[in-house]
Formats: sequence, C-alpha cells, structure tokens
Amino acid sequence: MHPDKLKKAVLILLLLVLVVVILKFGQPFLMPLAFAGLLSMLLLPLTRKLEGKGVNKAIATILPILMLVIFFAGLIALLAWQASGVTDSASKLEQQFSEKYQQVQAFVSDNLGISADKQKQMMKSQQSSGPGKLVGTISKIVAGIGGLATNTLLVLVYIFLMIYLRKYIKRFILRLVRNDQKENAIDILRQSQKVTQKYLGGYAVMIVGLWIMYGIGFSIAGVKNAIFFAVLCGILEIIPFVGNLAGTALTLVMVLVQGGDTNAIIGVVITYGLVQFIQSYILEPLVVGSEVNINPMFTIGGLVAAEIVWGVGGMVLAIPLMGVTKIVFDHIDPLKPFGEFMGEDKKEDTGLKKKITGLFRSKK
Repeated sequence: MHPDKLKKAVLILLLLVLVVVILKFGQPFLMPLAFAGLLSMLLLPLTRKLEGKGVNKAIATILPILMLVIFFAGLIALLAWQASGVTDSASKLEQQFSEKYQQVQAFVSDNLGISADKQKQMMKSQQSSGPGKLVGTISKIVAGIGGLATNTLLVLVYIFLMIYLRKYIKRFILRLVRNDQKENAIDILRQSQKVTQKYLGGYAVMIVGLWIMYGIGFSIAGVKNAIFFAVLCGILEIIPFVGNLAGTALTLVMVLVQGGDTNAIIGVVITYGLVQFIQSYILEPLVVGSEVNINPMFTIGGLVAAEIVWGVGGMVLAIPLMGVTKIVFDHIDPLKPFGEFMGEDKKEDTGLKKKITGLFRSKK
C-alpha cells in the first residue's frame, strides 16, 4: 500500500475512534441535544406558518412545543388509565413465576439432593440482602425518574432555543465554510430538514395508524386492555426491527396470563401479521417513503453501534441521524465515497408493493 494511502486510512480510523469516544462519554449532553435537533426540525414548519400569520416569534415557537407536550401527556394519561387491568395481570404473572420456581426447587431437591433450605442459602450468598438492597433499589428508581425528567426539560429548552435562534445558528454554520461552499452548505441544511421532517412526520402518522389497527385487531381477538397493548405496540415501533416483536410478544404473554384461549392467541398472531403487511406495503411507502436512503448493512450495523454507545435512545435516533450524515457526506467531495457506501441504488419497484401503493395513490 502506498504510504499516503496508509496514512489516510490510519487518520480515518483514528477519527472514527475519536468520534465514538466523544459520543460515548458525551452521551448525557449530546443525546438530549440530538433529540432536540430532530424534533425542532419536525416542529419548524408549524412555527413558520404561525409566524407567517403574524404571530409573535416567541409565541409561535412555544405553541408547537406545547402541542407536543400535550400530546405526550395525553398519551401517558391514556396508558396510565389502561394500566390498572394490566397490573392485575402482572400480579398473576408473578404468582405463576412463583409456582414455577417452587416446582424447579422441588425438582432440584428430588434429583440433585439439594434441599430447599440449602438452595435458599446458595441464592442468598450470591445476592445482597437486607434493608440496604431495598434502599439501593429505591434510590436507583428515584434517580432514573429524576434523570428522565431533567433530560425531558432539557430537550424542551433546546427545542425552543434551536427554533427561536435558528437564524443565528444558520449564520454561524455558513461563516464556518468558504464563500464558494455556502450554497452547498445551505443545500445540506435544506435537505437535512426535508429528510428529518419527512421521516419523523411520516413515522408519527404511521404509528397512529398502527394504534388503530392493533386496537381493532386485539379487540376482535378478545384481548383484555386492548387499547393499552395497541398503544404499546405502536410506541415500540420507534425501535426498529425489535420493537414490534417485543410488543407483540408481551401481548401474547399477557393473553396467556389472563387465561386467553387458543382463538385469542391465534387472533393476536394474525393481527400482527396483517398489521406488518399493511405497514410494509402501504403505510411506509405512502407516509414515510424512502427519504432515508441507507442500505441494510449500514442500517443494522448503525442500530447495533447506536445501542452500544447510547442504549435504546441511540436506536431511536440512529436511522434519522444516519440519513442526515449521508446527506453531509454526499455534499462534501472527500466524503462522497462514504456517502455512496452508506446508500443504495434507487431501483424501480415493479413488485407487489408498487401495485398496492399505486392503487391508493390513484384514489387521491
């Protein structure tokens, strides 16, 4: 390998390592900032409409944020209202686990000769007990709730500042580039906003559609607290690949705990299959589209890496952030090979998906 190429490869690798280290250790600061950046781009069109109608700039910035807060507050209230019946099912589930544990304990005692008291002593030797454990658990719960509340408040403050001061932020970014690259920088900002708005807005519409479909399907199947599980499955959809499976699996477990028969289980499975079909072939092409043009290898790899660095929040942010990153790469000459490597060729879809979506589009 030529020394210059080797040097370039080493520098790229070092830069990648540096970015990962910054993201990992800067998570408490960078994650709320990333959420705020994406949500601010989603709310920006509404702010512009209000400003265009003569509404004060500060009020036009606050109103969309208030609408967002009211929406999530209503969603939490709905889940809390529906959670009472689920709590009863959870207590039944705990009782069943306790019975299974006693059966396993008896099996070990009969076949391995280890008495129940000896098993309890072995368990206690591996676990810390006493009031200190309870206090520690309570402290962790309180700290988690406090951290979530703090991050939520930070995100709302960041959203307000990013929208209200967007002209200053844009001016700052343009001052960082050469005069001959200003148009290119403006194009990057414009396309980033478009991709984020299209992806997040479309995903929000799709999740509402999933709530309706899951709610109808679970109700027909006879699932108790069908609205709760429908909303839960829709919310978990924001975690790509694993979210919908986790929500459906939890629904199946609760159906079994609630004493559901085979028809209810089959109904949940059929509902999941139909909803996934409609989501893949109708909702995603119509309301989400293919604005985030990332190939499957980078999608899966990015999700895994995001989970390692930022946890579940990273998985939620991964796809839109990768879409914005690809736009930046596509507009900077030295980085264009990386943008091409991340993306995939847009091929004309002549299959079932195009026929189904074509039927819906023709009726508009």
